[in-house]
Amino acid sequence: MISVEGLTKTFDGYKAIDNVSCKIPEGCIYGMVGSNGAGKSTFLRILTGIYKADAGSVSIDGKPVYENPDIKKNMAFVPDDLYFVNNSSMNRMKKFYAGVYENFDRKRFDFLCSAFKLDPSKSVSTFSKGMRRQAAIILAVSTRPKYLFLDETFDGLDPVMRSLVKSLVCKDVEERKTTVIMTSHSLRELEDTCDQLALLHKGGLIFESDIANLKTSLFKVQIAFVEAYDKSRFEGFDMLHFSKSGSVSNIITRGDRAEVEERLKGMRPAILDILPLSLEEVFTYEMEALGYVFDTGILEKEGE
Repeated sequence: MISVEGLTKTFDGYKAIDNVSCKIPEGCIYGMVGSNGAGKSTFLRILTGIYKADAGSVSIDGKPVYENPDIKKNMAFVPDDLYFVNNSSMNRMKKFYAGVYENFDRKRFDFLCSAFKLDPSKSVSTFSKGMRRQAAIILAVSTRPKYLFLDETFDGLDPVMRSLVKSLVCKDVEERKTTVIMTSHSLRELEDTCDQLALLHKGGLIFESDIANLKTSLFKVQIAFVEAYDKSRFEGFDMLHFSKSGSVSNIITRGDRAEVEERLKGMRPAILDILPLSLEEVFTYEMEALGYVFDTGILEKEGE
């Protein structure tokens, strides 16, 4: 288990991580999303012992991570900014990883290079962006880690490769109880892959929830009444968004769906539809509630 308590990290007076606490169970795929600069990469670098927290603690299997090689030998990290030894081929990187990780599986490495159709004898510098990420993931999972950390997991991967990476990660979770933490701006991919999702904003953990609970506790309501009404009619509802066009209103609200539906039916509406939200819509409305919203119309003023 990964246990995080009161984690804080500051750079030049800016709190990249601000008093974050969470527990991530074994064998879980834990997804993290957030605005740009929310602190996702910093969080992963603290969990993997690259950065030392200014305050709070991180423990894995009950032991501190920072400067602890016994814990680090059981983890693999694929960062957003990939690094390979200059002019190295994947075969050379294989020797490097095998010298660091005692559990490095050479047979698995060879099999995955073939499955991903990557030539391990070629210099990684000749690879495309997506191929370089494939190479980094192959090297990481070939260490047979107990804990796998993936930053911007699907960046640069085409749909076929995304599917292959997801299958690879899920296979390790199912067969070896690997614990995976992944960040991504591809909410669709996290929706299909993760068990739990956390939202970071300005260094703080806004919420964490099972994917299923998150999608069923936030939903869209389309409602209309014969008589005139305004937003005040829905006082007492936990609304993230309200808009009205003519007599029809669109509401994004939190709560127990059955209870909300019963309350709304009791108001005798002329029209009532309750619709599910995609994970991307959940993220958008949660961020809007936090004030993270931009007017795209401002771009039309360019050159004025």
